[in-house]
Amino acid sequence: MKITTVGLDLAKVIFTVHGVDEHGKAVLRKTVRRAKLLELFAQLPACVVGMEACSGAQHWARELRKLGHEPRIMAAEFVEPYRQGGKNDANDAAAICEAVSRPTMRFVAVKSVEQQAVLAVHRVRQGLVEERTALGNRLRGLLAEYGVVVGTGLDRLRRALPEILEDGANTIPGIAREVFADAEQHLRQLDARIATHDRRIAARFPRKLEL
Repeated sequence: MKITTVGLDLAKVIFTVHGVDEHGKAVLRKTVRRAKLLELFAQLPACVVGMEACSGAQHWARELRKLGHEPRIMAAEFVEPYRQGGKNDANDAAAICEAVSRPTMRFVAVKSVEQQAVLAVHRVRQGLVEERTALGNRLRGLLAEYGVVVGTGLDRLRRALPEILEDGANTIPGIAREVFADAEQHLRQLDARIATHDRRIAARFPRKLEL
């Protein structure tokens, strides 16, 4: 039995493996627990291992590469056309195995832990930026219900909020004023956290000084 290509259906606990030989004949169908996955692949000859791009794919790709295998990560939508039968782990693994062998298939680059760390900074920062934007829009909408209109832009909102909270003549009741004060504090916390990530990015990728 000479396994040349494996489809690996990733999961949190139970993984499904589908392997074929050089003729495309299925010679390995197996489920394995997370703790035993690398042990299984350590026993297999070096082969192409296909996976869908999902949580944990980069980690497993790096680990499989250490064992001499050639991991290839694909977007899930590229794998779906190769699935036969209903959607289940066994069919998914077989579809991944088929898809990874297609000559026109496009793959996601396997990242190093350092590259993954930089990506993590960018992803978390982007999430905070989106959260901050949503908070700003929510605050403008809520303030408008009291006849208080703040122009577009976070800078305008930052400048306006302290004055709005201190203005006892507006129609904002006490409990809403407390909520807006909490929201203002949260906005400032988001600003600080985003700035921290900006410094991390700048420290790793400093701009070249102009001559």
